[in-house]
Amino acid sequence: MPQAARAPRSATRNPGPGTRSDVDPRRLALIRCGIDQRRHSVGSGYLIAPRLVLTARHVLLQADTGKLWPKIQVRLGHPRDGLTAYVGAELLWEHPEGLDVALLRIDHETDVSGPVRWGRPAGKVPLQYDGLGFPKAAAVDTRQVEHLRGVLSPLSGSGDRYVLDQGPAPAPGSGDSMAWGGASGTAVFCDDHLVGVVIREPQTYAARRLFAVPVHTFVEDAGFVAHVEKHGGGSPGVTVLDAAALPKAGPAAGRTPTERELEKLLTPLFADPALRIPHARDLARGLGYDIGGYEPTLADLSALLAAHPRALASLGGALAATGAGEANRASLTALFFQAQILECGSLLSLAEHEELFDLLHGLCKEHSTLLPRAAREALRYTVLPESLTRPRLTEDLLDNAIVELEALFDSESVPQGTPPVPALLRLVEYVAAASGPETAVKLRSWTSATATRLGIHPDALDERRRDAAHWAKRESAPVARIVMKLELDDSAGDEQYRCQFLLARTDGSHSVLHETGSPAKTPQEAAHSLREAVAATREEPGQGDHVPWVTVVVERRSLHLAVDEWTPACLDEFMPAQPIGADYRVTLSCPEMSGLRAERDTDQTRRWKLGQTSALVTDSTSVTFQQLRYLLENEHRDVAQVVLNGPADQRESWLALCLALGVPVILFDRDADGYVDSPRLRSLAPGGELDGLPERVREYRSRSLAYPGEHQARPALVWEPGGQHQRPGPLRLRDPRKGTYAS
Repeated sequence: MPQAARAPRSATRNPGPGTRSDVDPRRLALIRCGIDQRRHSVGSGYLIAPRLVLTARHVLLQADTGKLWPKIQVRLGHPRDGLTAYVGAELLWEHPEGLDVALLRIDHETDVSGPVRWGRPAGKVPLQYDGLGFPKAAAVDTRQVEHLRGVLSPLSGSGDRYVLDQGPAPAPGSGDSMAWGGASGTAVFCDDHLVGVVIREPQTYAARRLFAVPVHTFVEDAGFVAHVEKHGGGSPGVTVLDAAALPKAGPAAGRTPTERELEKLLTPLFADPALRIPHARDLARGLGYDIGGYEPTLADLSALLAAHPRALASLGGALAATGAGEANRASLTALFFQAQILECGSLLSLAEHEELFDLLHGLCKEHSTLLPRAAREALRYTVLPESLTRPRLTEDLLDNAIVELEALFDSESVPQGTPPVPALLRLVEYVAAASGPETAVKLRSWTSATATRLGIHPDALDERRRDAAHWAKRESAPVARIVMKLELDDSAGDEQYRCQFLLARTDGSHSVLHETGSPAKTPQEAAHSLREAVAATREEPGQGDHVPWVTVVVERRSLHLAVDEWTPACLDEFMPAQPIGADYRVTLSCPEMSGLRAERDTDQTRRWKLGQTSALVTDSTSVTFQQLRYLLENEHRDVAQVVLNGPADQRESWLALCLALGVPVILFDRDADGYVDSPRLRSLAPGGELDGLPERVREYRSRSLAYPGEHQARPALVWEPGGQHQRPGPLRLRDPRKGTYAS
């Protein structure tokens, strides 16, 4: 996503949006709490004096009891500079009125470069903020640093809470998992001043917003002041940061390369003060500034544009609307797209963004699957933003999706010498083609006007519009199967899995719902994601009431998983959640076995073709591994189904043998101890009609919930789909800029 370039450091205490931060990576603190060597809680902090770390109080407390963890450890510094050892710490101060903030005293003194400067944002113009923390979403093998940055609006929130609208943001967590978990305690900086401490992630904003406790609510507390002064942190005093003053260009030698380049690009358009000053005043007024006496130079205008992401597009749009832009079309086009390369401005103006958001907001509310479905088709060769890789795009994720799409371009050709088509415009054309007539007209009017301002060739936009119309006329085949690939994340410590979903359709086509950017999921979170995917397919055209079959692709070591018993979080108080195996036909698949035995796929194809009407049910006459192998290679060479009864300690090796020899359907009871338990599967008619077996198993699981005393078995069904069934690819992270997989 393009980020606003930052204006030069102000000589006054009126910073303006986009000013630099004084966050020092050497002062960054990773806090972990627990009992002895076992970690239970992770948080962030900031060294404000040689032995004092500022953090959020709740990081130090046990969630269930509210008591302080007996062991607190702190590691200082940024990992890029080499890992330092953890040192012990103790709670030194907490707010007397219960604010979520605390001071830790660490065991060893650390050199720091001077006292922290404390600030209080004022006025009404939003300020850029940043900070360094350790959120869960940034974890790989260990906790990694995330550079938090975005906008702090003094008018949002309340006197004891700041609202931080985060720029780069992870996908929201699900269930009890919070994407920003671990970022609590992060120090928030605006214009070289520490202004707040991150304390919470509100779930209603889909990981795009954080709350922080303002510095001014605690920094003048007598106990806080005494501890800071005693430990060499100076005398804390709060400076008011008023962003009402317009950004001004500093000395030429101190200007950023971005500002200098912007000034060159602006010269052909705004060299004349008679044109520049009225447009600049209108722009500044629209951004919320007091424009009294404002007569900017080109350098001042560059500083203003660098401070606000949508200022440049807004200025160009205003110039084009007056007709003056037509005479300067080449300069305008160069300005817009060079700014994209410089990452100093967003694609859309304030008015364009607001209009598009209003148009799409209603669609997200009524048809939450439309934008992701259109994106998968319109931008099939583009690495989609995380918010569009899910089955649904809800209203709270819409703005995030728009912002991320502004940085992307489609991969199709354009007339020579004209700019590439933004991916956002192409997607809007596809959404328009699938919408009602009234909405379609408004969306196409928006793309036409925006394309004209950007200098997009009309033929390029018309080509995308024709492609969209062709796509909308095609009837999408129903989803026949949802494939959920699970890989155990060994680095997560607990039972967590990386997930990926694929929608396989009745016509043989497929589409992938990428989950690669998401952190590893607990079984409950994976079940929640599956439920979302199934619910979204029901809203697709032509799907009707058809409930897709769920194939869970697992590694060989995970064939024992009772995935069908995983339960998502409750939807509401009236309908308690139940295991996914009771709602859907859930079967296991292990394609990994094909890589271990070359003949496996050939054997599997033969068994599907010749053996669907027969089954091998193991009993006491087939009691050894070697005997089972003999039966499958001779008398039951073509059988497609095996019911594994027998000793529990032999089941794993027998199951692997059946899979290696190409048996596509294997049924067994997870709780069976031996042959004496084999009657528990008889109600499933395992030797009966094969195609109906998955539904019979689902009904059994469902009835077991309703009548737990009647049923004792825990059936597991392995079902390897016949033919060339598509499977999700490797779970690898992707580089959005290159559009390719990057390990």
